[in-house]
Amino acid sequence: MTGLIRDVLIVGAGAAGLTAAECLREAGFDGPIRLVGEEAHLPYDRPPLSKQVLLGSMEPDRLALRPPHSYDELGLDLRLGRTARRLDLTDRRVLLDDGEALSFDGLIIATGVRARPLRAARPGTDVAYLRTIEDALRLRERLAAARTTVVVGAGFLGVEIASAAARYGSRVIVVEPQSQPMLRQFGPVIGELVRQAHEERGTEFRLGVGVRDIEALPDGRTLVQVDDGTAITADVVVAAVGSVCDTDWLAGSGLRLGDGVGSDADCRAADRVYVAGDIASWRDPLTGEARRFEHRMNATEMGRSAALNLLGAGEKLRPTRYFWSDQHGFRIQAVGAFPPDGTLDVVSGSVSDGRFVATLSRDGAVVGVLGWNAARDFTRWRASIGGAQVAKAVSQ
Repeated sequence: MTGLIRDVLIVGAGAAGLTAAECLREAGFDGPIRLVGEEAHLPYDRPPLSKQVLLGSMEPDRLALRPPHSYDELGLDLRLGRTARRLDLTDRRVLLDDGEALSFDGLIIATGVRARPLRAARPGTDVAYLRTIEDALRLRERLAAARTTVVVGAGFLGVEIASAAARYGSRVIVVEPQSQPMLRQFGPVIGELVRQAHEERGTEFRLGVGVRDIEALPDGRTLVQVDDGTAITADVVVAAVGSVCDTDWLAGSGLRLGDGVGSDADCRAADRVYVAGDIASWRDPLTGEARRFEHRMNATEMGRSAALNLLGAGEKLRPTRYFWSDQHGFRIQAVGAFPPDGTLDVVSGSVSDGRFVATLSRDGAVVGVLGWNAARDFTRWRASIGGAQVAKAVSQ
């Protein structure tokens, strides 16, 4: 199985890229593996950045996915602090930012995403983003001293940042164009519960409105102009308005680009070219729609599938689709998909008690399971994904 590929280049040194390298070795591949990463750090875990690191309960040295000495044991050629600039599929090489061209026999693309810039911010305005270790440490220091924090965006990242800011004692205002926080992720019912939980702890929401303009004030603070005509003066403004796939270096390569890099169920994007993690777009068998999963478990699972299939294993991707969010001391766990036209049923516990499990069904089948502070029952109910629709067990 391993004899067809002589050497492998992995572009992207996050969880997906590192997992791919590990799985290549576990499968018996003994050829050269080069791992290129844009950040200077060894591969690390990102989810704690908006949770424990931002709150100060975890320091960056605990984020490492592997101890430093283990990279020699894996036999990896690490190229950290380097950025891919162009992919040439004809000559099978990747050009780096320093001019070096790395040839490859097999390629795994795992460059992930970057924070989407906030277009309303004027040039030079101090708007914070959270993507890297440096971002988290800088934002942590600023939140600890802020009297007023404005968070633009109420998806996963936005509400977790809002939770951390409130814990530091800041007045927190979240601006979100949708009618509820986390609406795209979970729909209006769960979104309303998230809103209530945050408001009980002092967070203010400006929902159904966007940000029109953001400008720096002479005193070092920032003025945020909201679409409804109001203005907010903030010490810290954080943008959490989504992500942009890191595909600029792939322009003109011949790969199928759009919202990420298109691939089949084997993670294959082209001949001996595979894709894994946040950047990968493939057809979800649960919903039949092409989509990306920006979740930690997906990065690991796709990294594994990409590596094994590059070696000819023919393994179909069967994603767990598990993700979670920690906010104000409560945890939301979810698995599957949560399409807006689905039916939400509480099947264990109760919303009023603050501990419950709900299923999301569409066309008679369960496609999503969500647990709210209910880890044990969530684990039991997650096995219902793909099964027949269950009856509503406990009234909301």
